[in-house]
Amino acid sequence: MTQQNGNDARGAASADRTTTDADPAAGPGGAGADSWRRVGDRSYVMRLPGFAMNVGLVLGDERAVLVDTGSGPLEAARILDAVREVTELPLTVVNTHAHADHFYGNAYFAAHGVEEFWAHAAAAASMRDDGERQRVLVRAADPAMAAGEGEHTGLHVPDRLVEEAPVDLDLGGHTVTLFHLGRGHTSGDLLVGSGKVLYAGDLVEEGAHPSFEDSYPYEWQKVLGKIIAIDELYTVIVPGHGDVVDPDFVRTQFHKLRQAIKTCSTAIHESSTDYTKAIPVLPYGPIQSRHLILRMKDTGPSRTHSIQR
Repeated sequence: MTQQNGNDARGAASADRTTTDADPAAGPGGAGADSWRRVGDRSYVMRLPGFAMNVGLVLGDERAVLVDTGSGPLEAARILDAVREVTELPLTVVNTHAHADHFYGNAYFAAHGVEEFWAHAAAAASMRDDGERQRVLVRAADPAMAAGEGEHTGLHVPDRLVEEAPVDLDLGGHTVTLFHLGRGHTSGDLLVGSGKVLYAGDLVEEGAHPSFEDSYPYEWQKVLGKIIAIDELYTVIVPGHGDVVDPDFVRTQFHKLRQAIKTCSTAIHESSTDYTKAIPVLPYGPIQSRHLILRMKDTGPSRTHSIQR
């Protein structure tokens, strides 16, 4: 889940742009469906208000894949209405990770006929073990979901799991690949490849600082390096929040995180207690910087850790 810093206006402006950028002749983006933007072959994105979370849609000939479901039944209903304006294909849901704004809409989709829900095994475990605790985070977006009261406010955990091996989903005439490159933003980040498009979840963040609360910073930089290494396969990157980006943007995020890790490592090594002196020089906001340092202390090795180059 990203922390928005006055990005509502940016999100509204981007919503206007998606109407212009969409390709009416290629599926979503035509009359009555101007919230979808075509980003590649059979591949689309729609940004939700509130958390500015990106929902992905991939259309096959026989079924479609929906990437993430929003922060509760209110957003889920909006998503499903938008989907049904452009296709009646049966849906398969994929959750990129276990943060509330990406999977709290699952129960609504389950109640409306979706039977197949995919996630990484670690994400599914986190949803079961930690999902209830996140309700407070969606209080503004969906008060009923935050309170756990009303229809479709339960937590629906995926039972189709990806572990180490990639999984190909045949949609009929088009295949998407689900794969895990290691721990990063969370312990169970799942990527979705569709043609030249990569739905990256919150591993890639545009328009706001990355969120480090339950991240694995040392491993996250390695995952970004792996995404860069396959840039010939995926030239369009859909982040979990914000505008669609390219591999060069991921390179910038990688270098920024690598430098931040070096700075934090030095601060942690030089002071066993007051390591917060690194916060003002880090390339993130003070809250994100504090979380980064704490997670490095909790999850990372000593200063001798090998920094990815």
